[in-house]
Amino acid sequence: MTDNVKTKSQLIADDVRALLRARTPLIWIVTREEQRVERYLVEAAAAAGYIPRAWDCGQGVTDAISGKPLQVGTPDPLGMFAYIIERATAIGQGERVAWIMRDLPAWITGPAFIRELRTLRNAVRVLPTAVKDKAQAIIILATTGDVPPELQAHATVIQWPLPDRGEITAILDAAIEALPDELKEGAAPNGRRDAAIDAAVGLSGEEAASTYAKSLVQFRRIDPAAVTGEKKSIIAKTKTLEWFDPLPGGLDAVGGLVPLKGWLTKRKLAFTPAARAYGLPRPNGALFVGVSGCGKSYTAKATATAWGVPLIRLDLGALKGKFVGQSEGNLREAIGIIDALGPCVVWLDELEKSLAGATQGAADGGVSADALGAILSWMQERKGEAFIVATSNDVSALPPELLRKGRFDEIWFVDTPTASEIAEIVKATLKTHDRDGLPIDVAKVTKACEGFTGAEIAAIVPAAMFEAFADGGREITTADLVQAAGTVVPLTKTAAEKIASLRAWAAGRARPASAPEAEKPAKARGRAIDL
Repeated sequence: MTDNVKTKSQLIADDVRALLRARTPLIWIVTREEQRVERYLVEAAAAAGYIPRAWDCGQGVTDAISGKPLQVGTPDPLGMFAYIIERATAIGQGERVAWIMRDLPAWITGPAFIRELRTLRNAVRVLPTAVKDKAQAIIILATTGDVPPELQAHATVIQWPLPDRGEITAILDAAIEALPDELKEGAAPNGRRDAAIDAAVGLSGEEAASTYAKSLVQFRRIDPAAVTGEKKSIIAKTKTLEWFDPLPGGLDAVGGLVPLKGWLTKRKLAFTPAARAYGLPRPNGALFVGVSGCGKSYTAKATATAWGVPLIRLDLGALKGKFVGQSEGNLREAIGIIDALGPCVVWLDELEKSLAGATQGAADGGVSADALGAILSWMQERKGEAFIVATSNDVSALPPELLRKGRFDEIWFVDTPTASEIAEIVKATLKTHDRDGLPIDVAKVTKACEGFTGAEIAAIVPAAMFEAFADGGREITTADLVQAAGTVVPLTKTAAEKIASLRAWAAGRARPASAPEAEKPAKARGRAIDL
């Protein structure tokens, strides 16, 4: 990043400065990073000609730069609002002040605080009319964008972004600069510097600084792997995002699905510098529709491994909160983290279940419908580098607007494995269980598994191992695998009607993830002659 390129936070700070100059009375900042954001707000206020001052219910008014308590105003929010109105309307000289207010949402929500809310509404009506040298502005720091309905017409809501790569670079440089001279050079050598920055992208500023500090204390250098490990535990705190470890083998561990794997391999190239220079558009994602147990989720995990990027599962069910607006706030927070992560694979598993309330009239107060709207907007307008992989076992339950072109680059239909794919899955499963060196007649096992899903095929190897171990601990044989297959009642029989319906939908609507089986050549016939 060059010095003249502004970070996302600097661009947002420029917007705040413009709002202050436009005499916007109430700015609502959504962030969990109070300290980092306040630094930008102080600079924005000063650039707009305002004196920045902070307020909270514990200290009252303080100087926003030094933190020194000031003998003005009051820790009581009701009294503080009245004080701000008085400053804006007083006769004589005054000061232009931007009031950065913490903790305020709790004091203006609910019937018990109707006076505080009313006085704040009075303030935001008066502030735009103040003369230039007495201009006052209120900037509220909140963890959610749940603005009281009474203030929505007056408030400008800004979702403050997590640190981008430029800010993370500055945090890394600050961590290294604080080291003794003898440790600075080896703290983040050229080969590790970019990896250390990438590893911390997606964390808050404080979290990034803490992970760097911990790595320096433990290893006397910035270890990208250690930073990534810390990021994994931090992301887990969100309860809506889950970090998955790499799947050994990547796409090579996925049996069959050759067309799908080839398509994914080509999309990986879009994240290279050469692709950006070429002007190649960023891939959006793919929807895997098909029979349960045929490798949709497994392929999603393998894609992240093959691409060398994090795999993040977005749990839409965990987004729902018991308070109005909480679900949307949770989703916005999750999306903000995903957009800040850079290249990654975002996995939405069994999408039809998570969005059931949006299409089936569930009594959830419209939460699912709101989540669907937010997801559709994000998928259409997002500018991050996340690649979305969504899976579904029942496409009929998905809303039509989710399936239109532009949401996903491609919709893939994952059917039960073909004969050649069954053989690949058998071989891959034997290798997974360290049994790939045994003299197994794969063709015979393949025939016994005809019509099985991938999960059902993979299950026969451990089943055969249990039988062989109980029989004196011997190695498994072809007969063991065939016998294990004989005990399985495949899904293609128990859910035949549902699978037939799914196949009928996929015809002409989705690309087949499996290559068609090559037709066997007709048996040669001798010339017919008259005798």
